[in-house]
Amino acid sequence: MTDAREPDDDGRLSRIVSLGDFEPLARAVMGPADFDYVAGGAWDEISLHDNIAAWRRSRFRPRVLVDVSAVDPSTTFLGKPSALPVAIAPMAFQSLAHPDGEMEAARGAAAAGIPYTLSTTSSHSIEAVAASAPGGTRWFQLYTQADPAITRSLVERAAAAGFEAIVLTVDLPVLGYRDRDRRSGVVLPAMGNFAEIPASHGRAALGAPSRLQDRVVNRSLVWADLAEIRSWSSLPLVVKGILTAEDAHLAVEEGVDAIVVSNHGARQLDRVPAAVDVLAEVVGAVGGGTEVWVDGGVRRGLDIAIARALGAQGVLIGRPIFWALAAGGTAGVERAIAILREEFELALALLGTPTPADIGRTHLVD
Repeated sequence: MTDAREPDDDGRLSRIVSLGDFEPLARAVMGPADFDYVAGGAWDEISLHDNIAAWRRSRFRPRVLVDVSAVDPSTTFLGKPSALPVAIAPMAFQSLAHPDGEMEAARGAAAAGIPYTLSTTSSHSIEAVAASAPGGTRWFQLYTQADPAITRSLVERAAAAGFEAIVLTVDLPVLGYRDRDRRSGVVLPAMGNFAEIPASHGRAALGAPSRLQDRVVNRSLVWADLAEIRSWSSLPLVVKGILTAEDAHLAVEEGVDAIVVSNHGARQLDRVPAAVDVLAEVVGAVGGGTEVWVDGGVRRGLDIAIARALGAQGVLIGRPIFWALAAGGTAGVERAIAILREEFELALALLGTPTPADIGRTHLVD
C-alpha cells in the first residue's frame, strides 16, 4: 500500500477534486488525538461549524456578455505579487501532519506562488523553514511572549531570515476551552523556535500547569505595545484576530499595514460570528486605507470570490492545507492550491470578472 505521506506515485492526489477530499486521507494517516487537535474547535464548536456554513449563505449576481477570454487570478498582498488572493494561514505543530511539517508546506506555497505564514509554535525553526523555500514569500506569525526580549528576538530572527511581514495574533490572551484535547490528552511535539520546551507540554490539556500557555502567551498585550513591536524591524505589521469595527478602528490608528478578520479557526471563544459575517463591518470601518484579509472556513474558490466582493484583499486558508500536507507533503499542498486556483479562475469567468479587482459588492445578493 502506498504511504499517504509519500509523493503521488499512484496518481492518488490527481484524483482529488475538492479540498474536502483531503480530510479523510489525513484522518487515515494521523493519530486520532493529533487529528482532533487540528480539526477541533472550542467549547461546543458552534463557531467551528458556522465558519464553513457562513460562506455558503452568500449568493452571487453574475454579469454576462463580458470578455473573459483572458482570466488572471493574481493579486498583491502588502504590495507584493501573489498568484492568487490566497495565503497559507499560520498553523502550529505541522509535524503532526508530516515529519518535515512547515518545510514541506512552505515549499508547496512557494511553488504555487502564494505567501506562507509560519507560526511561532511551529515544529521547525524560523531559519530551517526559510532555508527550505528560499524563493517563496514568507510571513512570520507572532505570539508575544511573557519575556519581551524573547518576543523581540523572534521578530529579529524572522527579519534576518528573509520573512517579509510580522503577523501579530491578538485573540489569544488565554487558550480556549477545547473538549477534544481535554479528552484525548494530546501530546504536542517540541517547538522548533523554543528548543528548551519539551514535547510533553501538550499534556497540559488534562489540567496540568501549561508551560505552553505560561511561556508563549502574553496576557498583558495592549494596543500601545504595537509601536514597540513595530520598532524591532522594518517589516510590515499585520494584526490577526479582529472581529469588530471598534478594534479595526484602533488597529488603523496604530498604523498597522493589514488586518486579518478572524476568529482563530473557532479555536478560542465559541459563539462568536464567522469572520466572513463581520467582514463587511470591518472593511467599512477601515475605509480603504488598510488592507483587510479574512480567514476561517475557506473551502472553495467561490469563497475567495465572496471575500473579494465583500472588500477583502484575499483569504488565508488553514485546515485544508494541513490535511493536504498529511496526505502528500509538498505535492499535497501544491494539489490543494491548484484546485483552489482552478475553481477561482472558473468563478472569475462565470461572474464576468476577468480579474479579482473586477469583483465588487454588486456581485453579491444583498
